[in-house]
Amino acid sequence: MIVMPANNNAMRVGHLAGKYPGRIGHLYSPGGLRGPYDFMPFALDNGRYPAWDKGIEWNEEAFLGMLERVQESRLAPRWVLVPDRVGDRDGTLREWDAWCHRLEQFSWPLAFAAQDGMSIDDVPQEAAVVFVGGTTKWKRSTLWQWCQDFPRVHVGRINTGLWLWECHRAGAESCDGTGWLRGDPKQWADLVSYLERSSTQGPVQRGLYQIDCPRCLTTIRDTYAECPRCRHPKGQPWP
Repeated sequence: MIVMPANNNAMRVGHLAGKYPGRIGHLYSPGGLRGPYDFMPFALDNGRYPAWDKGIEWNEEAFLGMLERVQESRLAPRWVLVPDRVGDRDGTLREWDAWCHRLEQFSWPLAFAAQDGMSIDDVPQEAAVVFVGGTTKWKRSTLWQWCQDFPRVHVGRINTGLWLWECHRAGAESCDGTGWLRGDPKQWADLVSYLERSSTQGPVQRGLYQIDCPRCLTTIRDTYAECPRCRHPKGQPWP
């Protein structure tokens, strides 16, 4: 699993990126783009959550400007998070409809923000990644289900060693957090310990092998009994 310290370019992050290649990345938000760099994986946040959290208006121009700067770099992000509405299922679905085709021009994988109350049926067909947002309680209670039903899952706001391991065991592709370098030595030690153990002797991450559903061509993990989208049973041909 890739850990993305959000909007953080500290030297210690670069050190970990060199020591554990492919395991440390960047999650950039509008106004926080430092890079990107060709030696680190990265993804693009839409900035809706921090704006909501601070009670300020979301800056659409800053979001689009970030996308254009990354496009000019000729480096492709792992995904870009389509604008959503924090804690608002219906509003998030409307935002997806408004933004999905606008962002397709960049030819990058699109991430869909899962909110409280959503189910797998709410995830648009065009979404390449499920970004598990929502409230902390809901996120923790549904994490394993999202990872079981979708091959690419990112988990937002993970800042403890306990939940790094929970995401890892569930099979998440990546997670982000802002707390790793905010002064708590235990958080930093937990991050380093996770990277070391999971890279050498720790529990193997589940669900790493993927296949395409023969019916709807959705990419799914080969451990599943049926496709989460069309419910086609594993092992049966189509038609």
